[in-house]
Amino acid sequence: MKRHRNVKIVATLGPSSSSYAMIRALVEAGADVFRLNMSHGTHDEQRDRYDIIRQVEADLGVPIAVLADLQGPKLRVGTFADGPVDLSVGAPFRLDLDPTPGDIHRVQLPHHEIFAALRPGATLLVNDGKIRLRVDQCGADFADCTVTVGGAISNRKGVNVPDVVLPLAALSEKDLGDLEFACQLGADWIALSFVQRAADVEQARALVGDRAAILAKIEKPAAVDDFDKILAVSDGIMVARGDLGVELPVAAVPPIQKRLITACRAAAKPVIVATQMLESMIESPMPTRAEVSDVANAIYEGADAVMLSAESAAGKFPLEAVGTMDSVATEVESDPHYRELLDSTRKAVRTTIAEGMVAAAREIADTTDVRAICCYSRSGKTANLVARERPRTPILMLTPLVPTARRMCLSWGTICRMTETVDEFRSAVVAAVRIAVAENLAEKTDHVVVVAGVPFNVVGSTNVLRVAPCDERLIYGTDMA
Repeated sequence: MKRHRNVKIVATLGPSSSSYAMIRALVEAGADVFRLNMSHGTHDEQRDRYDIIRQVEADLGVPIAVLADLQGPKLRVGTFADGPVDLSVGAPFRLDLDPTPGDIHRVQLPHHEIFAALRPGATLLVNDGKIRLRVDQCGADFADCTVTVGGAISNRKGVNVPDVVLPLAALSEKDLGDLEFACQLGADWIALSFVQRAADVEQARALVGDRAAILAKIEKPAAVDDFDKILAVSDGIMVARGDLGVELPVAAVPPIQKRLITACRAAAKPVIVATQMLESMIESPMPTRAEVSDVANAIYEGADAVMLSAESAAGKFPLEAVGTMDSVATEVESDPHYRELLDSTRKAVRTTIAEGMVAAAREIADTTDVRAICCYSRSGKTANLVARERPRTPILMLTPLVPTARRMCLSWGTICRMTETVDEFRSAVVAAVRIAVAENLAEKTDHVVVVAGVPFNVVGSTNVLRVAPCDERLIYGTDMA
């Protein structure tokens, strides 16, 4: 199960990947985190998948993270009396609250919150941006628009409002039920959709407590504008490029992706790049060259993880999709230019003792023959700080807490392993050396760097570093001389 790469792979489960045999095969092919998409499937189906993941985890003896992705509010038009209608450029079209089936002149938009926020000149996007409407006049229950990009519009097509902050909470009634279900199930990460402001994340945090980590999905222009505040209150970030590419000019998405990845790394918080990474592999066993370049670019930029959606959930070739991501990541990370990019974008942050410790650990490991950086942590914060440094050597995180080991499966380069609770630094060193040797990260003649905190089991107390020999006395004996 030893990976030959540092970036992590998130695979979405669905009809194509719900059996024990397939989920185990996906882990063996390279999946580190499984996404349960709460937009599809029943709670019973998601529970069955979760139970299988935990069985695979027990059978393989490695932690596996589960990410429950909430649907978020869905904004859609109503229905049409006589089927789809074609809207021509320049034609007038009205959206209103009237439930009467629509026609070529109007249709219901059953979301009074949108009308409350609209202003003349605002843009409405329908059907993933294929149709664009400019708002000319609006009120509490209507919006008179002009079609600026025409096309066919039909029942229940989605609506995006890119240039308005909507007075909508990120958690719908469905989301509230799914959130509590996911927490009780034991999901390690909750992905929050429709985030517009930091307050959306704080609302979810109040409901989740410490039962799971929260990942904010950045998919709206308002979230990009308020990103620094959103990042500060989130445990991780997903760059959800699907809706970003609808609500923003597509040319703006790549630089935004780079900027968000850079900010997440500076904050020592994991970031996933998602949406349409290997879209063609839903139907084809081979990706396009453009898709391979897209995955590679996200890895070159320093993303912690790359994600598969329909490719692994409903596609014909889920194993091949995971295998492709694994091979692309392995190839990219063996490129000397990849290391040059990581080193050139590394910013020394030493505002706390813990940050100074992990910076020193990275410097020692990169300039000597030390084989691994080992950190004992209950929260995972120390390991995330080490991951921010992007060291050349493996990062071995030891923890006595199963939830911590699982959550850290999302962090760049982090190998998570369980150990017993220790109450002194000496015991942490012994555990680190033994596990490093057992995992073939080091030989008995090598050294590892160990970082931990004293007093033990206190979050944020990282203040001790030792270069430890992997000799017989530490692996089998009790001598710590």
